[in-house]
Amino acid sequence: MLSLNARLTLAASLVLVAFLGLTGLALERAFRNAGLAGVQDRLQGQIYTLLAAAELVDDGRFTMPPALPDGRYSSPDSGLYARVTDATGTVLWRSPSVLGFSIPYPAAESDGVPEFSPVTASDGRQLYALSFSVLWEVVANRSRHLSFQVAEPREILAIQVAHFRTSLWGWLGGAALALLLVQGLVLRFGLAPLRRAAVELAEIESGARRQLSANYPRELTTLTAGINAFIESGRGRLERSRHALAELAHSLKTPLAVLRNLLDGDADTREMRQTLGEQTLRMHRTVDYQLQRAATSGPMPLAPAVEIAPLASRLKDSLLKVYAHKKLRLELEIDPGSGFHGDEGDLMEILGNVVDNACKWAEGRVRVHIGVAGDDAGAGLRLCIEDDGPGIPADKGDVVLSRGVRADATTPGHGIGLAVVRDIVIEAYGGEVSIGASELGGAAVRISIPQA
Repeated sequence: MLSLNARLTLAASLVLVAFLGLTGLALERAFRNAGLAGVQDRLQGQIYTLLAAAELVDDGRFTMPPALPDGRYSSPDSGLYARVTDATGTVLWRSPSVLGFSIPYPAAESDGVPEFSPVTASDGRQLYALSFSVLWEVVANRSRHLSFQVAEPREILAIQVAHFRTSLWGWLGGAALALLLVQGLVLRFGLAPLRRAAVELAEIESGARRQLSANYPRELTTLTAGINAFIESGRGRLERSRHALAELAHSLKTPLAVLRNLLDGDADTREMRQTLGEQTLRMHRTVDYQLQRAATSGPMPLAPAVEIAPLASRLKDSLLKVYAHKKLRLELEIDPGSGFHGDEGDLMEILGNVVDNACKWAEGRVRVHIGVAGDDAGAGLRLCIEDDGPGIPADKGDVVLSRGVRADATTPGHGIGLAVVRDIVIEAYGGEVSIGASELGGAAVRISIPQA
């Protein structure tokens, strides 16, 4: 496939050639028409010269002086020919330049109106001829119709047109080459940012650069910003996966060491069963937490926003079935236009963990508000999940966001839900999570996610 530069060069060259070609044809046609008008005017001038030189004596005889102002009339094949005829077509005078051939002059339709047309002489030569008829008054109440006719070769105009054509196409060809050169320079200058972007992307692939530079034209800013965000998103997912694997390996070392020591020791069956249960539960929590953390996708800058309302409605239906015995009143308040610029699974993980936690602790009412709020970085997503449960003390708000920590150890759970939410919101999306008091009397989890 042709490169963008080649496509633009080819398209612009075709347009330029077509424009200059049509311009040349139009100019050549205009010059030819102007030349024909010039020939007619020149022949009309010769007619007036003959009229000025002609004489009719009292007896009606036509005479022409032997020497005319234009000497070409007296030289054979000089390129200027003339004759005068009467109303019957009888030739009254013929210039000496007409020798050995005859010219079929056009007939003038009426007096005082010239008739101009191309003609072919008896010997085949191509001419332009003009006839002009006048009513010549000889004496009082006596007049005579006379037709003055002149001709000149067509090759005179053809030579002029040929010279003009050569000059015209030479200049147009030179102009085309100059414009193509300028066009190439303009395209090179205009496409320079794209070539620079390609070079920087190659440097990113080789590891020499982390992202595209910021100084791009306005038309490319959105594209380069999206590419940078996409690169950072992919790099973030890779880092989270690596960290999750590293933390998983580190977290499993202690339980495995305890189990190995248990095998090497002489503990009784009851102690062994208790230790196995504790360490197995610990490893299970660790694996669940790290798997959920590694599955986080992060911002999706080049993807359309996820619609929140349908997802929230499905989550509501599911949780009302799970907690049907509590007969909860689960309220959803979603502002119009709310959208999540990220992975749908991340949004489900955030909402699912927080709303499930609220339903678990609520006495009978849970309220979920999702809206859009503007800040300096653009429109961000705001979530507030409240319940009417016992609430969380102010000094434990940050503690319960840690992995494995639960507000009430008697309530079933692993204590990793809010920790997963914290990691997704803060580490993957650069947002904030806070826990405070709710207007409903229980806890309120507030989440702020800026736009990617």
